[in-house]
Formats: sequence, C-alpha cells, structure tokens
Amino acid sequence: MPTAVVLAGGRSERFGESDKAVADLAGTPMIRRVADRLVGAVDALVINCREGQVSAVRAALDGYPLPVAFAVDETPDEGPMAGIRTGLRAVEDEYAFAVACDMPFVEPDVVRYLFERAAGRADEAGADGEARTRPYDAAVPRLDDEWFQTTHAVYRAAAMADACDAALERGERRIVAPLFELDYVVVDEPAIRARGSLDTFENVNTREEFAAAAERLA
Repeated sequence: MPTAVVLAGGRSERFGESDKAVADLAGTPMIRRVADRLVGAVDALVINCREGQVSAVRAALDGYPLPVAFAVDETPDEGPMAGIRTGLRAVEDEYAFAVACDMPFVEPDVVRYLFERAAGRADEAGADGEARTRPYDAAVPRLDDEWFQTTHAVYRAAAMADACDAALERGERRIVAPLFELDYVVVDEPAIRARGSLDTFENVNTREEFAAAAERLA
C-alpha cells in the first residue's frame, strides 16, 4: 500500500485563531481522526504543514502505528496547490492520496478504490472516454453537479508535483489547474456510493461545522 499526504498548512481563517488541524474533535485532534481513518488504506503518512505547526501535529500523532514524515512549507500561505506539491515531493512511493486535514470522515474503502483506479485496475472509462488497464497520473472524484475533489484524490506523486510547479510558475492559483496537465481518470458519484458514504468528502471549515461533526462523533 502507498502513502497519504495530509494537508494541514492552511490558516483556517473561517475557523478562528486556533489551529484547526489539532483542534479537539470529540476528544481527538482532528488531524489524528483523519490519520486513524487511513490506517489500512495506506502504509505511511506525509504531513504538509507550516514549521510552527510541527510540534503540535507531532504530539497529536503520538503513538500512531504508521511511519510519519513532515514536508514543511518553505514559503507558507501559497495555497493548497503549493501544499500538495510540497507534500508529494516528500513521497517515496509512485502514488499518493492527498487529503485535507479537515476531512474526519474519510472512507478507507474509497481511498483504496482511488488507488485502484489510478493504477488502472478497473474497467471504467478515463477522461478520454476509453476503458483501459494502463495507469493514470491521477484518480479524482467528481460528484454530480460539482467540481473535482482535488484534496481527496490519488496522484502519481512526481507527475502532479511537476504539474503544480509549472502552474505556480505561471502564476496559477486554481487548485484544479495542474490536474488538466495530467492523464487523469474521473471517479463519479455512483462509483463512490458503491464503496462508501459521500461523507468522505465532508470538510470542517467553520466552528458550526466543527460542532456538528463533534456531535456525530461523540
């Protein structure tokens, strides 16, 4: 099994002054809840964060059963695309699952399926409409009538990191921009529903959403 890159470097302005990544969510730091859900779906974690977060995140992951590495943002606050790029540069495996630290309901069966689709081990069509078994550079969910779930997707680490570098050099900030430079496969809503709940995409951005998530997890 490959690696997960957990994106924790955002400032979480809608959440308030405290660091959302390590906020206590029903008795457990939120990033630890995400990490715990990934056990069995990956065999290592890379945490992308700011230098000032490392100590608190390390404490939140104390005793975690998988290897954990940190990929610190050299230039903070460049946005999620830069975070994905930095995290993927620290990945040793060919593929990695990128996930935001505020997705505490991430479904391991969905994660495993995304790896399978990226590797070409499925008979569904890619972005070009052709069914095939050769690998893709990315497997990205897209729900009905919604945009790509780029912070809940599997990427070929080197290819996506290179595409992010190129997009950043162009001054592009849309997180979806590097995806369009890759050979990717779209994973649609029915395929996700067949393997888990759409709660896997739920993220916690505000105090109100945090309280609702805590109530569900209590």
